[in-house]
Amino acid sequence: MAASALMAGGILVLTTACAVGTGGADDSGAEYDSEAELTGELSVMGFGGVDEVATTRMDLAKEALGEVEVSVAEGELDLQQFLSAAATGDPPDLIYANRDQIGSLAARGAIVPLERCIEGEGIDTGMFVESAIEQVTLDGQVYGIPEFNVVQVTMANADLLEQASLELSDVDGSDWEAVSAANEALTSSDGGKLSVIGYDSKLPEFFPLWAKANGVDLLSADGREANLDDPGAIEALEWAVSIYDAQGGFGDVKAYRDSADFFGEGNQFATDLLGAMPMEQWYINVLGDVSPDAPMAFTTVKDRQGEPIAFSSGSAWAIPAGAANPEAACRWARVMTAVDSWEAAAQARVDLREEEGKPFTGLLTGNAEADELIRGMVTSGGEPWDTAVASTYEANEHTFALPASPADAEFESAMQDAVNSVLSGEAEPADALAEAQQTAQKAPDDAWAEMEQSQEEG
Repeated sequence: MAASALMAGGILVLTTACAVGTGGADDSGAEYDSEAELTGELSVMGFGGVDEVATTRMDLAKEALGEVEVSVAEGELDLQQFLSAAATGDPPDLIYANRDQIGSLAARGAIVPLERCIEGEGIDTGMFVESAIEQVTLDGQVYGIPEFNVVQVTMANADLLEQASLELSDVDGSDWEAVSAANEALTSSDGGKLSVIGYDSKLPEFFPLWAKANGVDLLSADGREANLDDPGAIEALEWAVSIYDAQGGFGDVKAYRDSADFFGEGNQFATDLLGAMPMEQWYINVLGDVSPDAPMAFTTVKDRQGEPIAFSSGSAWAIPAGAANPEAACRWARVMTAVDSWEAAAQARVDLREEEGKPFTGLLTGNAEADELIRGMVTSGGEPWDTAVASTYEANEHTFALPASPADAEFESAMQDAVNSVLSGEAEPADALAEAQQTAQKAPDDAWAEMEQSQEEG
């Protein structure tokens, strides 16, 4: 497959002369056999943050690969480095990417569909969290094997809630008017300077959460239609920004929250500097470790109908086009995400937590069957931490994600730029989202057209 590299907007992009998703590792004619004896080398790019959960699974994967020599380049995936290597015909055999990168990588022909890999290795895609597998599926083809899932729960300072005569239901998102009122009741200033953040709506990153809570999918399920200027999306942004306006503006809130000892014992909850916010579940472990006596309260984030909701994200394993050892790459991806591997990894974490005298709060793996098994291994940390864990698992059952799109990077950039322009006071929500809609719609239109033309020519 002929490929050339060019710079587009400062990002190295692959262009191919054949159909998107054709050629390369998975369509090379190789038959994937889970019992086959593998040889050669396996190069992995983008797998960082190695801990006992990772190393336990890595040991199992290396065992399953037999004589294959494995080389793992630690650190997050550098897209430009990867695309440069792919363009020169020397890609790694396997990459570990954010799920919201999979669509554009697939459209560029940088990674291949995994139908033969999935069939040959006997990977049951029905095991995965639905939103996770959908986010790595473009135009009906799966391009990634999901790993880990990140969700949000509502976290609050119980003492501050009590002092303001508030309940968790006032800050769980189910009633925006109630959240706004709670925000004003919790917010405090000292000498004109913010001293307590009442509520943090976590913009710009959680705009999709608030839009979905208001009934809006910012991108259609097939990844073709942007809905950034939907009236419900505009309303969501107006409300989420109003939370900051009531506290002196986003700049004041951001500066104050950034000054907190976020990962230490002087964090904003332990020092009574924050009333409530939605936050990713991993922060529960941080709080439990550094400030176990903080006056915390937890529940799920709710949509405006009062149902739990979470905006999920995570990573996935993908095989680059032209990978030298796609069979070994596929085997690695299967073992790293298998239920048995997750169980072993969870047990390693349980053992470590027991040595430290701390509870095991579970893992969200992206594999629903593994999640259910691991949930049974959770150990009690007492309240409110047990409720935090229960809320995490409940949230994990009510997730959504932005669908895969051949222009996912461009879409997210347009969305983020619009929200940031409102936060900075440069634009009103309706105007910002209307302008972003044009960019966000043109990008997938162009990308889908290129894909379809490539498929016809291929």
